[in-house]
Amino acid sequence: MSENPEPVYDRIREEVAARAERLWDVGLALHRSPETAFEERQAARLLTGELEREGFEVERGVAGLPTAFTGRTGSGEGPCVALLLEYDALPLLGHACGHNLIAAAGLGAALAVRGALGEVPGSLLAVGAPAEERGGGKVVEVEAGLFDGVDAALMFHPGVYSWSWAPLTASAQIRVAFHGRAAHPTGNPTEGIDALGALIQLFNTLGVLDRRLPAGSHVQGIIADGGRATNIVPEYAEGLFGLRGATTAALEDLVEELRSCAQGVATATRTRVEVTGVGGRYEHFRDNEVLSGLFAHHLDRAGIPLSEPVPGVYLGSSDIGNVSTRVPAIHPFVAIMGSDASDHTPEFAEAAAGPRGRQVMLAAAEALACTAADVLLRTEISGQAWACLREKAAAGL
Repeated sequence: MSENPEPVYDRIREEVAARAERLWDVGLALHRSPETAFEERQAARLLTGELEREGFEVERGVAGLPTAFTGRTGSGEGPCVALLLEYDALPLLGHACGHNLIAAAGLGAALAVRGALGEVPGSLLAVGAPAEERGGGKVVEVEAGLFDGVDAALMFHPGVYSWSWAPLTASAQIRVAFHGRAAHPTGNPTEGIDALGALIQLFNTLGVLDRRLPAGSHVQGIIADGGRATNIVPEYAEGLFGLRGATTAALEDLVEELRSCAQGVATATRTRVEVTGVGGRYEHFRDNEVLSGLFAHHLDRAGIPLSEPVPGVYLGSSDIGNVSTRVPAIHPFVAIMGSDASDHTPEFAEAAAGPRGRQVMLAAAEALACTAADVLLRTEISGQAWACLREKAAAGL
């Protein structure tokens, strides 16, 4: 039978308010010392210390990742909620994606739920997820089974829109390497097989392909290796391509299109080609309307309304997609700047340490905590969330 959550919401509000300065100090400490993918040692030390101080059972180095961790509390009997913390920064730009706010909000939500409920029914996890920007820490954690048994995976992301869910595409990094034969371009030009010429032809072919790709799909590439000297026909050339698709199935189709184009170019230029994936693929994000609706309701109570995303606008890719296709998950965006701005900029990094960033972080911590309490206390919620996920999976959405 469901417990009336209203008194719990009030206690959560009080718990977040009591920790407001401490949580903001955590967010600012992360902001002052940005660490890039898989290097987040100070961040992991700070966050796990905060969790241990309030009685969470902490395990470090989970999923074989030195800067990943879990903090666990609860009776273990009942639903399991995971609050996700991101804390990696961007090279040169620091926390220009606001991950310091994600970590502080997730930490605040975990502490507030435990403080409000005391003995947590079910299980509450605080999951430290490194390397979202590059490397996909959550991809590794999913594959290691860290989210097995989780009924709700909850996080928020600061942005330039306030949207109840995130239109995040599937993405992959693909390496294409052409092998030719070196020769002197004037001494024995007919002996050469130009690997760089083949790679350039692939770029031209993909330019034609790009014009007929569906919405949400695109290919962006760079030349990673184009030869060694201008007086030698390049025997090796390598391109690195970033592919995105509105869905994971669309991405898989695009990878096959790239492979087919590369093989066609190789045949035409008498080169040999290798097409390989680089790192783990990010799957598209599958929003769970049951949970995102609850979060939006709680955030609205804190004075921040959320709307539906603008159709046709995509906000990049994230490894939360790999979580969302396996367990019910949310990833709302909450604006800390106006829609004329952009993340991954120095201005956004500044906003992530500013007054609006603080306001949003605390409101998100409260809304995440209240949503977690809903799942833990209202017995029907996890069943509804799982039914929503299964329905979307069956529809291929």
